[in-house]
Amino acid sequence: MDYKAAGLYTLDEALETVGFGKFQGFVLGYAGLGWFAEAMEIMILSFIGQAVKSEWQLSSGQESLLSTVVFAGMLLGANTWGLLSDNYGRRKGFLTISMVTFGAGLLSTFSPNYLTLALLRGLVGFGLGGSSVFLSWFLEFIPASNRGMWMVVFSTFWTFGSIFEATLAWIVMPRLNWRWVLAFSAVPSFALLILYGVAPESPRYLCMKGNTSDALRILEKIASVNQTKLPPGVLVSGRSNDKDEESAPSENTAPLLPSLSKSTTQSKSGFSSFFMLFSSKLIRTTLLLWVLFFGDSFSYYGIILLTSKLSSGQSTCFPSLQSNINPQDDGLYLNAFITSMAELPGLLLSAILVDRVGRKHSMAIMFGLAFIFLTPLLIQQPAVLTTCLLFGARMNAMGTFTVASIYSPELYPTSVRTTGAGVASAIGRIGGMVCPLVAVGLVNECHQTAAVALFLVAIVVSIVCIQLFPYDTKGRELSDTS
Repeated sequence: MDYKAAGLYTLDEALETVGFGKFQGFVLGYAGLGWFAEAMEIMILSFIGQAVKSEWQLSSGQESLLSTVVFAGMLLGANTWGLLSDNYGRRKGFLTISMVTFGAGLLSTFSPNYLTLALLRGLVGFGLGGSSVFLSWFLEFIPASNRGMWMVVFSTFWTFGSIFEATLAWIVMPRLNWRWVLAFSAVPSFALLILYGVAPESPRYLCMKGNTSDALRILEKIASVNQTKLPPGVLVSGRSNDKDEESAPSENTAPLLPSLSKSTTQSKSGFSSFFMLFSSKLIRTTLLLWVLFFGDSFSYYGIILLTSKLSSGQSTCFPSLQSNINPQDDGLYLNAFITSMAELPGLLLSAILVDRVGRKHSMAIMFGLAFIFLTPLLIQQPAVLTTCLLFGARMNAMGTFTVASIYSPELYPTSVRTTGAGVASAIGRIGGMVCPLVAVGLVNECHQTAAVALFLVAIVVSIVCIQLFPYDTKGRELSDTS
């Protein structure tokens, strides 16, 4: 059907016409704050573990468990929040996410013992599992033509959250204690609650639900704030399925995946959106994303934890890496700050590559560079060289993590977008759960070579997985149900 001749226009055409302006700037700020909060809560694990271990006389296993319970909570949360937001709306999703994260984060400040702290941090992780909801929500407001660049800009909030947390710990830990770090780190989640009232629902979600009148009101507000106009005609919820859609799509115009049928959409509710991920059209994409996110998270968080263990001055394995500092001295925070800064050039590199060479090639290139930087750490290196190598490895690991986070929601139709991206993220959390147990344990037992070798294997498997994805998503419209 010729929509323009019929006096109709789709949501993608409306977004292209109104462009990226002040309205999307607010959406970027709110969604980015959600990722900023998650990065801060994740980075806490690099700083409070040693202090809590010293205060409560914990074993290394108990210290590692503090990281693992957070990722376990994120595993459960990623599935839960994706289902909630796909069935009841993006706004309801991130309202509940913010309430859980802030409440548990603040309460963990007052933990009287290790068990209470572990339980509350697990609950914080449950809230943090909803990060894919913020990402998908922002994604659904962006025109397809420059979606890759703006998603990389969105990812900078994670990096700045990491840098801010390292700076916060650097300032607070030597002067106060780890409880104050937990308290200050809960503030961004509180800010999300305060600003919730002005956050709009996703018009793409509303169209998918058939509520085009509310979607139109939001689009009119976007056009007004951006000082542009909507296309002439009537908004329709999406393009009808043609037989041509079954053929290979053109790179710049076709939807990313075939839309689900109307009858399927009307009958889909609750956990059925999860089972749709295993339909004949989606199962290959789903399984490949799971492997990719597991390998990406395992290597990314491994580099972060490796930085912490090799920079803390606690190693008894390598005398050249030891120092007389304690967990509240500057060495750990300085090195964490330096390696966190590595994410900025990583984001710049991904911004340069993502809309030029595509998602698949971008990830493969940066994974390859991360492999090169990590390989020398198979043997002991001087402290300065170790920090430099970890800087380069984290730069590229962050780049791949960023592009994978863009690629994942782009691959799914709106009806299962946050569920699909959330479940893939949840599988990544399993990698994050396993990583502290493996990496911290091996380094503590003087098996740095084995730990680094595992990260290298994860990278190689991820590169192979990337090559098996059937197509790239560069420049393509997001798919909606019709």
